[in-house]
Amino acid sequence: MRYLYRLLTLAGSIRAQRVLGAATLAGLVATVTIGLFVVPPDATQGDVQRLMYVHVPAAWVTFFAFGIVFLASCAYLKTGHTRWDRMAAASAEIGVQFCALTILLGSLWGRPVWGTWWTWDPRLTTTAVLLLIYIGYLSLRRVADSPARRAKWSAVVGVVGFIDVPIVHMSVVWWRSLHQQATVLRLGAPTIAGSMLATLLLGFVTFSLAYGYLMAVRLRVGRLEDRAAAPVSQPSTMRARRPQTAGGQAAGPPASSLPAGPPPGAGQNPGPAPATAASESHA
Repeated sequence: MRYLYRLLTLAGSIRAQRVLGAATLAGLVATVTIGLFVVPPDATQGDVQRLMYVHVPAAWVTFFAFGIVFLASCAYLKTGHTRWDRMAAASAEIGVQFCALTILLGSLWGRPVWGTWWTWDPRLTTTAVLLLIYIGYLSLRRVADSPARRAKWSAVVGVVGFIDVPIVHMSVVWWRSLHQQATVLRLGAPTIAGSMLATLLLGFVTFSLAYGYLMAVRLRVGRLEDRAAAPVSQPSTMRARRPQTAGGQAAGPPASSLPAGPPPGAGQNPGPAPATAASESHA
């Protein structure tokens, strides 16, 4: 985890972000082009199967992102270092986006194959629960009033919420499901054609690069946010703490080094007193 954080920190430089972003864009173009025009359609599902080349990699990034949240949350609970909390929060934001994309692409796939946009299938239901868990994680980070309390509560949710990830993956094995069985991430050899497998692996690499790019950008923004918030909290802390004398009492304001002069107006000859109304009347 430490080396991964350092790698993402190095990737947060402007030049590294440009290289990583260009590689991600090139990979997306290659994946879409090969998936649409080069690889033959599926013998059973036809052209709708081409959604697999983005749907499955999106699901992979979802699992990977929430796995990083789990590891970073464990690291924070063990060490208390802020960088792990920052890393968990960044990965959770990206994981939520890819989880929502996975559900959307699955609905586009399910409409022509299953005849419906949504069904309470075990795989779909557990994935929706996974999305709600990490939306709640991000919401909790905005509710807590203290940064330390926010990080601790979020780390606990990040650890407990990861339990649903293996449940999502194994749902098609444990329960009767409309969703097809795993064809790549399974015990044994993959059960798809070689050209389809190569295109799918290209999608895995491309979406992994996209995750790395988004993480590098988000961590860089997070560090800038922490630096911007630090000067705001320092003056209030300095004002709240007053220096104390040897006796333990708060010291007053520092004495001036200039000699104490006479009060304003002292030593001057006052002018004649103003005439009163009585003296004016006797005149």
